[in-house]
Amino acid sequence: MKIFLSTLFLLLSATLYAQVVKQINFDGLVHISKPVALRMLPFEKGDNINVENVDKAIKIYFNQGYFNDIWTTFNDGVLTFYFKEKAIISQVKLKGWKEDDKDIMKNVVQIKKGTLYDKEKLEAAKKRIIAAISQKGKIDSVVEIETKHLKNGSVKVTFVVNPGEEITITKLQYSGVKHLKPSDFNSVIANKQHQWMGWLWGRNDGKMHLRDLQYDNLRIRDYYMQYGYLDAQVNPPFVRVNFDNYTANMSYQISEGNAYKISKISIYQTKHVIAEKKLTKLLSMKVGEIFNIKKFRTDSQKIKTAIGDLSYAFVQVVPDLKKNKKDNTVNVIFKVMPGDKVKIRNVLISGNTRTLDRVIRRELYLGPGDMFSLTDLKDSRNALGRLGFFASNIIEEKRIDQHTMDLIVKVKETPTGNIQLGGGYGTQGGLLLSVGVNDRNIWGSGINIGLKAEKSQTTQNYSFNISNPRLNDSDFSGNFSIYHSVYNYGSYTVLSDGVTVGTGHKFSRHINGYLGYGYSGNYYTFSNTLDRNLIDTYYFENYTKSSVTVSLAWDNTDDYYLPREGFTLSQSFEKAGLGAKADFLKARTKFAKYYGLNNLVGFDAIFRYKARYNAIINNGYVPIAEKFYMGGIGSVRGYQAYSLSPTIASRNGSRKIGGTQTFSNTVELSFPLLPKAKMRLVTYVDGGFIADNITSNLLTNNIARAGYGAGLEWFSPVGPIQLMFSNPIDPHPGDDIAHFQFTMGQRF
Repeated sequence: MKIFLSTLFLLLSATLYAQVVKQINFDGLVHISKPVALRMLPFEKGDNINVENVDKAIKIYFNQGYFNDIWTTFNDGVLTFYFKEKAIISQVKLKGWKEDDKDIMKNVVQIKKGTLYDKEKLEAAKKRIIAAISQKGKIDSVVEIETKHLKNGSVKVTFVVNPGEEITITKLQYSGVKHLKPSDFNSVIANKQHQWMGWLWGRNDGKMHLRDLQYDNLRIRDYYMQYGYLDAQVNPPFVRVNFDNYTANMSYQISEGNAYKISKISIYQTKHVIAEKKLTKLLSMKVGEIFNIKKFRTDSQKIKTAIGDLSYAFVQVVPDLKKNKKDNTVNVIFKVMPGDKVKIRNVLISGNTRTLDRVIRRELYLGPGDMFSLTDLKDSRNALGRLGFFASNIIEEKRIDQHTMDLIVKVKETPTGNIQLGGGYGTQGGLLLSVGVNDRNIWGSGINIGLKAEKSQTTQNYSFNISNPRLNDSDFSGNFSIYHSVYNYGSYTVLSDGVTVGTGHKFSRHINGYLGYGYSGNYYTFSNTLDRNLIDTYYFENYTKSSVTVSLAWDNTDDYYLPREGFTLSQSFEKAGLGAKADFLKARTKFAKYYGLNNLVGFDAIFRYKARYNAIINNGYVPIAEKFYMGGIGSVRGYQAYSLSPTIASRNGSRKIGGTQTFSNTVELSFPLLPKAKMRLVTYVDGGFIADNITSNLLTNNIARAGYGAGLEWFSPVGPIQLMFSNPIDPHPGDDIAHFQFTMGQRF
């Protein structure tokens, strides 16, 4: 800081002890207004001032952090403060590392446009950048700060980054391991030894993760405790780095001790609120078995949930272990401190810029005046996730006093109205394109309205549907749809026009029932090359269908589009023959299981298993168009949609007649690819069969097919998109292969 006083002011100050200030002026102030600047002074107009008073005032201003320089003049009783303010940063750039990463700019650099140029803050940002790079396993990083003063007086700041080199772990050793396999530690640690062709998926690339280095020894110790080794000691790793080629050798010193068996399990309640036998039945640990720390933690949570469901919202479960080193046994103790029962005072909702409050509240199992329940709280979160209206939802518990709390529901809206696109390409069916306009939450009401058109060389489908999952906010639902479809099977084409109407009921949190009625007219047309005298008219008669459908479904998943826990199971029956020609009973069974693998692999991987079984029973007449066809997304990928079917022989070759039974299942693994872009990678294997029992003597074969592949799952700004790249397994001659298919707006 430079402080300049005029010569006259210095002379006067040297000869006189104080001077009266008649007027106070400011020059160059921008960030502080004149009234505020005057209030900050330790004196005011009319006071006697000296050098010490002025010096103190300058320090007060300078400490605000807005100025590079301050000086004063004093002439004829007029005191003037002159300010040279710091330049404003108008541009902030990263060069050489994470150049377009907004999260890095916000959380690491922390220098925003419009802030004052401050060298100390820039140096602090430089240190944060180096620290962030080092956490990724890179060393010798260099960051330089370039500044450019622009014509408008502002400053452009560029952080020029050389991110340094990654360290590769070429050797990893364990000393003292006797009872467990060192290779098993790879399932829990982040820093692993480099394997040959480590760049392949499933192999270890050996890259060092400095952020995890301090926790890996604790992870190994925790792994030992899963097998009862409560005395296991794992020292922090000793790391030797070769800076010539940026490789490292690591070694762990381990003392295993002995495995402990459970000798006794005790549950102690500071205030008795539940029978101990009920809590004991919940436990997965048993006396006499080897202690497992994972079961120990799970049982603690089970006890907490059981007590929390009795309205003890602030319950604490303090687990304890009493070891007997003489016989290597352990007494497991759960100390339960229930606290007081808690009532919900209010439920506040925020973040719903579109969805109505009532649509959210009807999914909550806790409301004002209700007694707290931990299970109700979790089920409420999952119910909001299953709506598919929100990118995320959080329910915070705000303690008011020891007897009451508020629930704060925070949601983040996600697009529910979108233009749906889907399609694929098959070797026989050609290009399939599906276009639709759909909104699952129109006007934030929870009502679903959709209009869809699908066209390919072999199919045409047009439909309109509207459904309300909660009529008048009740447990009843309603739907209506109308459609027109055309399916070309080569020598013949099926045209269908139909309408459906139905109602459903929510029987419990996870169980829904449905009853619907549908009517359709179905007609056949034939190609000019087909000799109708050579075909069996049984399969190609025009028909009407009048049917009733009843179904029951279970769904306890935690999210609509991307579940990580729970399963779905549905069973439906359609009975046709109510005053129309078609007469059959059709059954459809669907099952899907979702399991998040984050706790096992350390990142957001998801395992999925899906299965479908369909069957149709002939009660008089089963039209060929009502039978089942397999292939495409939803059954067996690698084949064109609806292309797999039993056939009958004809003079012109063979014709597809559909099947009366079909089963397909799929195993999928979904991995985060670009989390910030909400893009995931999925790998999968599909398999299934389709058969026809009624006309088995006419079949050339029953069909079993399988396929595999990988794809992208992307939560785009216009909705969820799936891009699937598939290959068939052992395809047969004549199969309609489809290597690429895509959909938009569907559940993953």
